[in-house]
Amino acid sequence: MIVVAIIGILAAIALPAYQDYVSRAQMTEALTLTSGLKAPISETFAQNGTCPGNGSSGIAAASDINGKYVTSVTAGGTADATGGCTIVALLNNNNTSPGLQGKTLTLTLSNADKGSNVWVCTTTASQKYAPRACTGV
Repeated sequence: MIVVAIIGILAAIALPAYQDYVSRAQMTEALTLTSGLKAPISETFAQNGTCPGNGSSGIAAASDINGKYVTSVTAGGTADATGGCTIVALLNNNNTSPGLQGKTLTLTLSNADKGSNVWVCTTTASQKYAPRACTGV
């Protein structure tokens, strides 16, 4: 009886931690897919001062850039002197964790210091699910 109680307590502690771990792994897929577009967007911005969208500059259509947990990855934004290009991954509603369904992960180009591109990561999901690159830690 005591062993069963101990196992029950351990399971009650371990299950939420495991669910958070799974959610962070699902959000990492979004970061991986968006990161693949940083190079062509940075190059186009450096050469033309514009933010390319899907279907241009070698960037596939938004719905073609997807994964098990990500529905689409959209490139765009409005270029200005400090950057402004964005890459947005939309998490799907079917097989993602409840805290991630329909949430987005956004990378935004910041070129404020005129010479180096810095990508700032934000998400509409809870920070506990965000990859370390998006938490500011």
